[in-house]
Amino acid sequence: MKSSEIRQQFLAFFESHGHTTITSSSLVPNNDPTLLFTNAGMVQFKDVFLGQDKRTYTRAASSQRCVRAGGKHNDLENVGYTARHHTFFEMLGNFSFGDYFKRNAIQFAWEFLTVTLNIPREKLWVTVYAEDNEAADIWLNEIGVPPSRLTRIATTDNFWQMGETGPCGPCSEIFYDHGPEVAGGPPGSAEAEGDRYIEIWNLVFMQYNRDDAGVLHPLPKPSVDTGMGLERISAVMQQVHSNYEIDLFQALIKAAAKITNTQDLSNNSLKVIADHIRACAFLITDGIIPGSEGRGYVLRRIIRRAIRHGYRLEQKQPFFYLLVEDLSKVMGAAYPELVAAKEQVAAILRQEEERFAETLEHGMQILESSLHKEISTLDGETAFRLYDTFGFPLDLTADIARERGITVDHAGFDQAMSRQREQARAANKFTMQESMAYSGQQTVFHGYASLQHEGQIQAIYKQGSPASFIEAGDEAVIVLDQTPFYAESGGQVGDCGELLAGNGTFVVSDTQKIQAAVFGHKGILQSGRLAISDKVIAKVNPLTRASIANNHSATHLLHAALRKTLGNHVTQKGSLVDAQRLRFDFSHHAPLAINEIRSIEYLVNEQIRHNWLVNIQHMKYDDAIKHGAMALFGEKYTDVVRVIGMGEFSTELCGGTHVAHIGEVGFFKMVSESGVAAGIRRIEAITGKAAIEYVQQREAQLLEIANILKTHPQEITQKLSQTLTHVKQMEKELACLKSKLAHSQSEALIGQAQEIGGIKVLAANLDDANVTTLRETLDQFKNKFKSCVIVLSSIEDRKITLIAGVTGNLTDQIKAGELVNFVAQQVGGKGGGRPDMAQAGGTQPDKLPAALESVADWVKNRMTSRKTRDIQ
Repeated sequence: MKSSEIRQQFLAFFESHGHTTITSSSLVPNNDPTLLFTNAGMVQFKDVFLGQDKRTYTRAASSQRCVRAGGKHNDLENVGYTARHHTFFEMLGNFSFGDYFKRNAIQFAWEFLTVTLNIPREKLWVTVYAEDNEAADIWLNEIGVPPSRLTRIATTDNFWQMGETGPCGPCSEIFYDHGPEVAGGPPGSAEAEGDRYIEIWNLVFMQYNRDDAGVLHPLPKPSVDTGMGLERISAVMQQVHSNYEIDLFQALIKAAAKITNTQDLSNNSLKVIADHIRACAFLITDGIIPGSEGRGYVLRRIIRRAIRHGYRLEQKQPFFYLLVEDLSKVMGAAYPELVAAKEQVAAILRQEEERFAETLEHGMQILESSLHKEISTLDGETAFRLYDTFGFPLDLTADIARERGITVDHAGFDQAMSRQREQARAANKFTMQESMAYSGQQTVFHGYASLQHEGQIQAIYKQGSPASFIEAGDEAVIVLDQTPFYAESGGQVGDCGELLAGNGTFVVSDTQKIQAAVFGHKGILQSGRLAISDKVIAKVNPLTRASIANNHSATHLLHAALRKTLGNHVTQKGSLVDAQRLRFDFSHHAPLAINEIRSIEYLVNEQIRHNWLVNIQHMKYDDAIKHGAMALFGEKYTDVVRVIGMGEFSTELCGGTHVAHIGEVGFFKMVSESGVAAGIRRIEAITGKAAIEYVQQREAQLLEIANILKTHPQEITQKLSQTLTHVKQMEKELACLKSKLAHSQSEALIGQAQEIGGIKVLAANLDDANVTTLRETLDQFKNKFKSCVIVLSSIEDRKITLIAGVTGNLTDQIKAGELVNFVAQQVGGKGGGRPDMAQAGGTQPDKLPAALESVADWVKNRMTSRKTRDIQ
């Protein structure tokens, strides 16, 4: 039975028992930013089990794609070396949300395995939690499992919990006996670690709620969460022991073998490549881009491990991306999103392969030279240098070392990594936070509702040191108890404005955070005197704030437009918003095409024309995520978050300042798009008045170009094309004339050639000759004189071009590279090249005649020296 048939039969079976089939969720959990990847079928139902979400169904079944390659669940190092470890796998699961419980869950599992799949009962073993008499009674007395094939497990292995507190309960596992020819004992025995008895299904009974004191309280509506690995049950049904022998993997292993020209299909590297293409392709499909941190770094680690195993198979050219097509054929029917994204997936993988190939060979040379037979452990400093300089993830280095029986000093690697982080942290530490020790009350921010508010001075800092007062001309940082000034955060710059008092005016040029909730107003006191406890009127510059708000709101529209145009893999990677412009960094694998840029600009400006009300709400984080708000992975959010909604187009979590209506942005215009790192692009754009002025400037430039070309703006393209065609034709004619002129000069120069020991020697300057002409003339001389040494030159804008040629029968005696360098050094230059032809330059044309005259003597000396050596 093929894996696809097992998947289909599983879902059909549970549909027939009242379950709703749920599509696999993304590998990026949308309701849990603390979880790196979706690693189990229950992840998408977490809020349902916690009672925070209600569905229209109480029974569900799914085939969930999962990844375990980072964080707590990390099987990466074992992949390719064991029969059942994978980075990517499919989890078949059935779930009950307060509906059925242990009896039905056990009956469903047993019926599917023994009736639908027709697995012999005597091949199945079960375990229960030692204290779960209810489950044991169902297995023994209702299902009829012999006591000899039921094991009570007292450890926490058979007691599941979501966290330190919350839903939890006992488990019941089902094992398959692969037969006595495989080593290992039944579950619970001393030999249980062997491979004979393999767990294929785990039934979790969510029966209790654990409180802070550790006390278990029965849940009013117990639930069920089960999981059965598709790969493991496929191995059972296809009567093989290793997951890599099932149809899903065999198709990919054969494809990898064909691409890498590998004959041995049992090669572990083929297993690694087959496993990793699944993980990589689906991660990219779900919006992950290879990067240097978080999920992106895990993806990069997996890609680079696959590339290295290709390298082991002597595959030095990009190959990994070619497997996307084969994977699409194998799994595309079950996951059509993979088919839709396969071209983009292949493009991203190829780009990453090409990028890593540049350093793989150098890194491998260093690693190979470090892995001596005499050592048992690779030092952490070398492992860190490979990571820091060549991009070798630690597990990749450990993988290579393990093949030679060598371990890696992980502790030493961690120390080197920590040292670098400390150095970077010290270099980037914000001076205002570093030097200003503040222990007063936090700043209350009023800037969302008002641009003016009274505040009292809590602290003053001059040159980073506390001060009790400042006088006119002093630069300082002032802390207020209350302020309308926004302190730089989330990419938005700090506000500027004034602090007004009866005895002084302080001009604020920037606002920064001294501490997380303490705002420092940086500026200069223009007049008067200010002291601690003085009251001031804090007044934000309204024009600057409005421009900042325009640009900030535009970044939200831009983010949404990028995702709609390029795909959901686009996520924000950084931003800068000030009064003049906005800068937005995002994950994407390739430069934007002209049509993509136009589409993005159109979408943003379309929303501006709709003039949506900017809806700002405060809600619980989980509720915001359920409502579709975008949260950035890695960002820390409080329990209550600020949600910025712009029609149905954009919903994001954000603490910045925004316009009241989108129409206030006025007009959006992109001014540049570029790459800033691997897989990271940057857009710079402007809005409002600045955008209008930008377009007007471009229009003025267009009119100026039209005037120069003596045509109308709408005809510039045609006119410019005609002009360029004409210029190219003229250049061809000019080159032809120069060639004819050089040829005529060369005919005249033939008579100037000297004969030295039977060799023709010519050194001459050609007027108005370019490099191409010099080479053509050189070839003419070499063809005419079968044994000759030639040096030709030309001068343009006081820059000398030199070219030297030697016929093939003389290169063992005279080298063109040595000759041209001899001449070049006399005219302020240098050069070199092949023995038969070489090129150089110079900057002293006044010395060129003498340099050319010296060629004959140089050749004569070389010939004489050679004859002397031959005699000796």
